[in-house]
Amino acid sequence: MKTLAGDLLNFLDRNKDIPDTRNIMELQAIGEAKACTISAMLEFGKRRYGAFSVRIKQPADIFTLVRHYADRKQEHFISLSLNGAHEVLAIRIVTIGLVNKTIVHPREVFADLIQDRAAAFCVAHNHPSGQLESSPEDDEITDRLQTAARILGLHFIDHIIFSQNNWRSYRESGRIHNE
Repeated sequence: MKTLAGDLLNFLDRNKDIPDTRNIMELQAIGEAKACTISAMLEFGKRRYGAFSVRIKQPADIFTLVRHYADRKQEHFISLSLNGAHEVLAIRIVTIGLVNKTIVHPREVFADLIQDRAAAFCVAHNHPSGQLESSPEDDEITDRLQTAARILGLHFIDHIIFSQNNWRSYRESGRIHNE
């Protein structure tokens, strides 16, 4: 059962929206009835407990929304699309990498933000090692996102690196500046 739950969790991480019941049934040991139940549960959760109307006011708010990715064995790079009031429109995994790195391109981050008609955004990624220090690659992608955001007219709120119990904010460390 634990393996099935892990398989389902990984499957959901790779899908941006609630997957079709037929796609859920592709997982081993999930038949039509179970797939329908899972699909209904995901839709109910989205409607009842979705991130919509959650407002990002500080880095801790971002951490609260992405913290459940902290226990993953690979780095997950996540974007949060925000409206003009900094309310969450969508939370998406942009890429899943290795245990100590992931490849991120601004094009992949901004594709969903533009589709969402976002006015602002945040990004976050987990460090499976638990260390919160940024790598040169982390710093480089943050700088590239900040430059691209300026060109596109999007407000880049923050980039946090997180582990299960803590996080580090680029904005709080002075690496992202208010425009």
